[in-house]
Amino acid sequence: MICQYIDSRKKEFGVEPICKVLSGAGVKIAPSSYYARRSRPPSARSLRDETLKAEISKVHKDNYSVLGARKMHAIRGRPEIAERHGAGHVARCTVERLMGDLGLRGVRRARSREPRAARRQSSARPTWSSAISRRLLPMSCGSPTSPMYAPSPGGSMWLS
Repeated sequence: MICQYIDSRKKEFGVEPICKVLSGAGVKIAPSSYYARRSRPPSARSLRDETLKAEISKVHKDNYSVLGARKMHAIRGRPEIAERHGAGHVARCTVERLMGDLGLRGVRRARSREPRAARRQSSARPTWSSAISRRLLPMSCGSPTSPMYAPSPGGSMWLS
């Protein structure tokens, strides 16, 4: 990510001045580290991840986008699929990580995954507290229905 930022700005400012400014801002990177990163070939893991991402997205799409990481791992572990793609065994945590990178999720049968606060805000029905506050707001202090008004045996009494 830092290398992408440096790539986008290096024609304007150069690599060394950008690295100095970034180091001053708390993101320490040496120009030699940048050049080493640019000249290094991609790792075996990143190459394998790219092939697995393509396969996972294809299998996810072919299965109506309902598979989660657990079932995707089970399908991925089938011998005919593993041999066809030559990737061999893939750990479930790897499938979870790659599905997260791709933004893929399985369908849940039960509750939704969004937090309770978001569900409460999105629901159209009023909550108990808003119903109480709406009931109390229209009342004025001078009406007999006001919570500040209490009848007494000798007449009415105001509680204030």
